Amino acid sequence: QVQLEEFGGGLVQNGDSLRLSCVASTRTFIGYALAWFRQVPGQEREFVSAINWNGDTTWYGDSAKGRFTISRDNAKNTVYLQMNTLVPADTAVYYCAARLAMHNAVKTTREWFDYWGQGTQVTVSS
Repeated sequence: QVQLEEFGGGLVQNGDSLRLSCVASTRTFIGYALAWFRQVPGQEREFVSAINWNGDTTWYGDSAKGRFTISRDNAKNTVYLQMNTLVPADTAVYYCAARLAMHNAVKTTREWFDYWGQGTQVTVSS
């Protein structure tokens, strides 16, 4: 079992930056692929970004390309999502997800990930 806890959400202005963190409670953090998804009430959970087990491969959803950067610190059991140039359409609950996968065949679908955090709210005002 892996427990994930997100930090860093909040209320920001249009154009601001924000960095989300997700800490995992596992001794084998390096073995996990990690991802960020986001969800607006009444809508499907949307893929934002993912990173493979050793951090050398990343994936981004269309809404994140060019603005968001995912990274991980295996020594701190933490994955980050740096979000720049935020706009009101980025307002959502952001979730951290994980799956044990020491390979690059990472899928960017909600169903592929086994473990989820409780989410952190990000609100971007116009």
